[in-house]
Amino acid sequence: MTQAQEAALLRALPARLPDIVRRWAKETPDGTALVQDGHAIRYGRLSAAIDNASTLLREQGVRPGDRVMIVAENCIAQVVLLFAVMRLDAWVVNVNARLTAAELDNIRSHCQPRLCFYTTGISVEAGGHAERDGAARFMLPDMPDIPACELRAGRLDAQCEPEPVHAESKDQVAALIYTSGTTGKPKGVMLTHRNLLFIAATSSGVRGMTATDRAYGVLPITHVFGLASMLMATLYAGASLYLAARYRPDTLMHAISHEGITMLQGVPAMYARLLESDRGDWQPADSALRFIYAGGSPLDMTLKHNVEALFGRTLHNGYGQTETSPTVSQTRMEAPRDDTSVGPVVPGVQIRVVDKSGREAPAGEAGELWVRGPNIMKGYYRDPALTLDTIHEGGWLGTGDMARLDSDGALFIIGRSKELIIRSGFNVYPVEVEAALNAHPAVVQSAVVGCPADEGNEEVVAFVELDPDSNGLDTRVLDAWLEQKLSPYKRPSLIVVMQTMPAASTGKILKHELKQMAQRLRHPEAPMTGANNHQT
Repeated sequence: MTQAQEAALLRALPARLPDIVRRWAKETPDGTALVQDGHAIRYGRLSAAIDNASTLLREQGVRPGDRVMIVAENCIAQVVLLFAVMRLDAWVVNVNARLTAAELDNIRSHCQPRLCFYTTGISVEAGGHAERDGAARFMLPDMPDIPACELRAGRLDAQCEPEPVHAESKDQVAALIYTSGTTGKPKGVMLTHRNLLFIAATSSGVRGMTATDRAYGVLPITHVFGLASMLMATLYAGASLYLAARYRPDTLMHAISHEGITMLQGVPAMYARLLESDRGDWQPADSALRFIYAGGSPLDMTLKHNVEALFGRTLHNGYGQTETSPTVSQTRMEAPRDDTSVGPVVPGVQIRVVDKSGREAPAGEAGELWVRGPNIMKGYYRDPALTLDTIHEGGWLGTGDMARLDSDGALFIIGRSKELIIRSGFNVYPVEVEAALNAHPAVVQSAVVGCPADEGNEEVVAFVELDPDSNGLDTRVLDAWLEQKLSPYKRPSLIVVMQTMPAASTGKILKHELKQMAQRLRHPEAPMTGANNHQT
């Protein structure tokens, strides 16, 4: 994309995110915007509900620049609230209700919200948080007929100080999204209206979305993947989003078979669970689906091939992170790939792969991925030092991910630079070991971490989740499998069989928890330096 084309794209964007809904309310007021549990909300009604909710919030004392926390799982009330908050130029702090009380308190203490809402009509966990907060019942005036839209609201925080308000969409924060990354310590990522509008426009454009599309909405809207690539992109196209609070394979199968779903996005773990579920005689190849996509964590070839065999369609792949709003690259519908490339960059985004000195690496060689474009975050909230460490001169954001760029423009993600394992002087990329493990028919999913050993060395530790029909597979079978696929230094010294992996609400595996577990499992009196050890 030329600079002139990028400038034209940015000029065509609305000023604020709620303008997306307002546009379709004028053009197609009777078009279906949201569907949940049999209740459909048309664009005209959704726009009116957002207007009325923003008026109500203003009357409750919410000001431009305030932070408003929404403790939620996917529901219509959450969507109305977040757009209403944005309409006031306040910041949405979307938090998943399945977080623990301690996790929620850490975020709340950091962002100091003016007001907290809880989607109690859809989430038992939100109800628990609301009770702890002493929150009172709060009803959206336009949604009395939808039971799932019941809300509770906490008390107004009179000590909250608003942030400055900016007229330009590139400067005004729309959402504050907390991400733990690889550290486990939450960081508040400030995403502007332009960040999210840009991704909504480019994502819907790359997928060729139109108002006739029906997207399945199970990715948590509290996560940037669900917020920008799913919710905002669908509404930007004037299409319909079928909301699901939680992922269940049977619910997904029913929606595909009976609701005419055309667009499906998920994380690899979601597809893995679908493959291991009891599908009976379900035949998605005969459905209206025209696009299926995996993102949020690495996709291995075994899973890709198995999903494609089930659906009879290409499983597309992409890459992004919260700090990039999130999309950086995506495979194209018109150019399906039979590898694990995350595709070329989306229009308007620039990338470079750099070595340790910051110089651009030759094509095909690995290095850290840097990104620049309208999708780059404003920064980390209340952490200017970390922002300066992450966004380099010229607006280049260092992703912390290791990548290589082929001569044809295809991007491959090798792994997190912070997850790189150095064993006996050799580099071990967890994604390569995971791909080898996942290729075994008994392995549903795996995660590989490094564990400190003697003299600054690291050991490779693998966690695996097995198919229930594997009948307690001995991990020595996996040893023999890996001997055929990996060099000795890449093979795990410890394989731990897990019933379920610790995962975020998106399904993304929480590797920092596994790393802590690996360190606890190692016994100092018997260092893992020799033969393989296995734990079930």
